[in-house]
Amino acid sequence: MSANLPQALGSGAGETPPAAVVVLAAGEGTRMKSATPKVLHELCGRSLVGHVLAAAGELEPENLVVVVGHAREKVTDHLAGTAPGVRTAVQAEQNGTGHAVRMGLEELGVVDGTVVVVCGDTPLLTGATLRKLAATHTGDGNAVTVLTAEVPDATGYGRIVRDSASGAVTAIVEHKDASDSQRAIREINSGVFAFDGQLLADALGKVRTDNSQGEEYLTDVLGILREAGHRVGAAVADDHREIAGINNRVQLSEARRILNDRLLRDAMLAGVTVVDPASTWVDVTVTFEQDAIVHPGTQLQGATHLGEGAEVGPNTRLNDTTVGAGARVDNTVSNGAEIGPQANVGPFAYLRPGTRLGLKAKVGTYVETKNATVGEGTKIPHLSYVGDATIGEYSNIGAASVFVNYDGEAKHHTTVGSHCKTGSDNMFVAPVTIGDGAYTAAGSVITKDVPPGSLAVARGQQRNIEGWVARKRPGSAAAKAAEATSREAGGES
Repeated sequence: MSANLPQALGSGAGETPPAAVVVLAAGEGTRMKSATPKVLHELCGRSLVGHVLAAAGELEPENLVVVVGHAREKVTDHLAGTAPGVRTAVQAEQNGTGHAVRMGLEELGVVDGTVVVVCGDTPLLTGATLRKLAATHTGDGNAVTVLTAEVPDATGYGRIVRDSASGAVTAIVEHKDASDSQRAIREINSGVFAFDGQLLADALGKVRTDNSQGEEYLTDVLGILREAGHRVGAAVADDHREIAGINNRVQLSEARRILNDRLLRDAMLAGVTVVDPASTWVDVTVTFEQDAIVHPGTQLQGATHLGEGAEVGPNTRLNDTTVGAGARVDNTVSNGAEIGPQANVGPFAYLRPGTRLGLKAKVGTYVETKNATVGEGTKIPHLSYVGDATIGEYSNIGAASVFVNYDGEAKHHTTVGSHCKTGSDNMFVAPVTIGDGAYTAAGSVITKDVPPGSLAVARGQQRNIEGWVARKRPGSAAAKAAEATSREAGGES
């Protein structure tokens, strides 16, 4: 069983996919106070616009177009790397939401069918809610359907005014223009719509700019269509938080908390134990198997996957890391590693890209690995660096060992065979090979290949110079201690 975050959802059975989804992502977002365009700010492993595209993609539309404007080169480059199938339209001047949608339709040409319009800064919007919007639109035969939500406090939002008999939307009244009775309405406009494509294109040509901003407002289309005798309806989002737009860093952090809680809830319902959700953070691309355990202070990022019964944390950050079934990872940072089943990592280990740990392998305290393959049952328990290396099965790497892989210009590879025992404080100067079943003595600098079953000793012979402290450090604490020991050994009182 696997919990994939978020779960992949396609169009519901019998639903006709929209002809197009238009994502509005041209605004500058000045309140973010950032050199990064607003829609490229990230939460839970995706950009804001990336979350919107993921939700829109669940509708399986015939066309998906993003309207770009401010910093469009950055946004276009981001889309090319993360959503290469998406088309873009340019709104060179930000002349309002109606103008932005018009630019999107000009990119698409004639659109026959439903056109869904979404905002690029609503990362909490789900595919399920967009499907509800599209289904309501076609089912009710609307010319336009507004996605709405009922909020605890509607201050500042456009109110949805309905016909009491039919439930049709008769107007969207901005807060500043609303009467006291209208201000009591808690149903608000989300800025997300479903339109009949041909009616939308025709109505956009009739939108005027005689307003305080001199812009083309998309909401004016609703009045134009209603005056022409077409029905305007609404679909109510189940959770008003889904429609929240991001305008500053405070709202970004609030959305991150909401989305993270949603992801962790899905994981826990799928059989994952999250000991402290408040201190656990996951990306939408993280996946789990049943009975995985996540301890406090853990961050799971990118394409990380926890196998069945894997236990991670506390205080661990895993990025693009696969953790095998039953493995244990404690107080560790890992990036681009593969941790085998029942392996044991940490505490205070650092696994860098290219690390591959076999079944029941161990990487212990203050060990760093990079581009290293560690075989089944092999242990690297303490205080070591293993880079550009292949180690066989059931070998033991002594404490304080360094795989010396860099000569100042190029990296070189070290191979250690199976069932080897290397001494503490060893330097393996690559390229070098330690044969199967070989031993190396503590304190050795290994510069030559060691044949299988051999003992390699590469260190100077010990030489003791007696009386050196008394001659070179007379009167020191060391000299006095040595003198006292010598008197006791000689039987002096």
